[in-house]
Amino acid sequence: MQTSRMNLKVLLPFQVFAEKTGVTRVVAETRAGSFGLLPRRLDCVAALPPGILIYESQAEGEVYLAVDEGVLIKTGPDVLVSVRNVIAGTDLRHLREAVEREFLHLDEREQSVRAALAKMESGLIRRMADFHHD
Repeated sequence: MQTSRMNLKVLLPFQVFAEKTGVTRVVAETRAGSFGLLPRRLDCVAALPPGILIYESQAEGEVYLAVDEGVLIKTGPDVLVSVRNVIAGTDLRHLREAVEREFLHLDEREQSVRAALAKMESGLIRRMADFHHD
């Protein structure tokens, strides 16, 4: 028999952001729309775009997490969310402001890093091609 509570673990690339027990519901956004997870819902996997993830527990009430893209996996009572970045809050207005400050600034940095990596990759491929023809 399944439990009436869930365990939520939110992972970042290099650390565990949160581990919560006693979670009664989770609401996540996907590219196809929002969906809710209750403790007895079937297992599932979902790709998460940047957006708001909501979880609720008796101890904390409703908590909002602004998440960067990632993945959500539900197996039995365990919900695992792995994302690139996350900001927690209880007030959506302040959370939105924090997201605009943090995530948009990261996107600018990430674009410059990706451009530099693309240049390095193309240079490496060009050199390998030259080496192969010699």
